[in-house]
Amino acid sequence: MQTRRDKKPAVHRFGTLLASTLRQDRKSYTASVQSDGEARALIASYNIHKGVGRDRRFDPHRTLMVINEIKPDVIALQEADRRFGDRAGLLDLNMLRRECGLIPVPLELSQGGHGWHGNVILYRQGSVTGAHQLDLPGLEPRGALVVDLDLPPGPLRIIAAHLGLLRRCRARQVATLLSYAEPEDGRPVLLLGDFNEWRLGDKSALQRLAPYFGPLHTPIPSFPARFPILALDRVLGYPHNLISSVALHDTPLARVTSDHLPLKALIDLSARGSDQAWGSDGLAAA
Repeated sequence: MQTRRDKKPAVHRFGTLLASTLRQDRKSYTASVQSDGEARALIASYNIHKGVGRDRRFDPHRTLMVINEIKPDVIALQEADRRFGDRAGLLDLNMLRRECGLIPVPLELSQGGHGWHGNVILYRQGSVTGAHQLDLPGLEPRGALVVDLDLPPGPLRIIAAHLGLLRRCRARQVATLLSYAEPEDGRPVLLLGDFNEWRLGDKSALQRLAPYFGPLHTPIPSFPARFPILALDRVLGYPHNLISSVALHDTPLARVTSDHLPLKALIDLSARGSDQAWGSDGLAAA
């Protein structure tokens, strides 16, 4: 049984994070060791809220403008399709190519959407060497993309997901993502998206990721966009030195374009994982 004394560190940690959030000073994370820059890439994650801004206007061109502000090498979008009916895509892919220089990872789709359960991965340069579309377990229809990219700085596996609203479903979804995480060729892995998880420590559904994508650095609040207090969006890397920095893309345009603010991560593709093993608890190379 947890005593009142046992609870004090957790309460203190939560109080410190709450105060930091209210001051709005947790907008970035920087690793203690930096790369020389030759193998860097900028990767972003953005829940675009189906192109509907805080002013309740559907304006997908504003979404493109925010993406153009970020200028990512790769970006994972969530809620890029209608959720019901024909699940039509909501962005102009030709305009994305013209204005942002980004093209979508090709997928096998039976309907007219851009992505898989609203997940889309766009990239600037390089080639796609593999793509898997995952159905995630749970009460809601949720999915993820596992994509292998050969980028100019080096190879990378990206796992992009939008997890469910229920904690028990998120825990099962995290287990599914881990089962597809390990690449056969040992390339670095970036796991990102809207994880719908704000809890820390053992109560977090993301805690199972810590042995592989940890240490889980202090999360950066990204929701709601007007005054972010919940760290629903995350960018995590394997090996642990893959991520050089993570920052909130907080601009006046981004604050009105969606209910989430984008996250952007600078990664070092020269990172190696020789000191960090995947282990053998059900993870299979894919």
